[in-house]
Amino acid sequence: MTTLRFQLAGHGPVTFDIDHLIIAGWTGRDMAMVEHHIAELEAIGVARPKSVPTFYRVAAALLSSDAAIEVPGTDSSGEAEFVLFSTEYGLLVGIGSDHTDRKLESYGVTVSKQMCGKPVGDTLWRYADVAGHWDQLQMRSWRERDGVPALYQDGPVTRMLSPQELILRYTGQATLPVGSAMFCGTQPIIGEMGHGDAFELELYDPALQRRLQHRYAVQTLPVEG
Repeated sequence: MTTLRFQLAGHGPVTFDIDHLIIAGWTGRDMAMVEHHIAELEAIGVARPKSVPTFYRVAAALLSSDAAIEVPGTDSSGEAEFVLFSTEYGLLVGIGSDHTDRKLESYGVTVSKQMCGKPVGDTLWRYADVAGHWDQLQMRSWRERDGVPALYQDGPVTRMLSPQELILRYTGQATLPVGSAMFCGTQPIIGEMGHGDAFELELYDPALQRRLQHRYAVQTLPVEG
């Protein structure tokens, strides 16, 4: 279990516990896009999933809204994902990064996802406030190297399965158990996948003219041979 503190838009500060952290993978609505992402990872030695989508359980303690994470070496990278939090305040939406060790991913996806912190932004929206225009939302990320940010991902949330569909496929029901958080998949990257000195994430709501944003630095720890 981990205790998290956020700003809930239109409400103020909230605190709640997360007992279960789920990373949903291969969540594309368009199977051609799913195949593209599978091919990206195959190129760095990651085996194809046995089924799509796939749901990985990792430690809830990996969640953090800190401004930096520490990782071993330079084999990891981040990616923008919308994140669902099932809480006493209802179903909430945030922006996060399924930061993953790509070298270990070729050994085992579950193990690789357990090796890095999972950054999330410190502000959340109520899902009920965006459900009616969900397909208008846009998601972007930028990767920074040597002080220069470059667009890394850019596209609509319609590239991923909807929150309701992901919850149904994971639980077999219409609701996500309270105390659960789910990262909901990502979209193809622009250019080469790989390490960044920092990543910036954004979920943009054009209907309500607002953004969820988070930037985190990647602090590299030495790897002893």
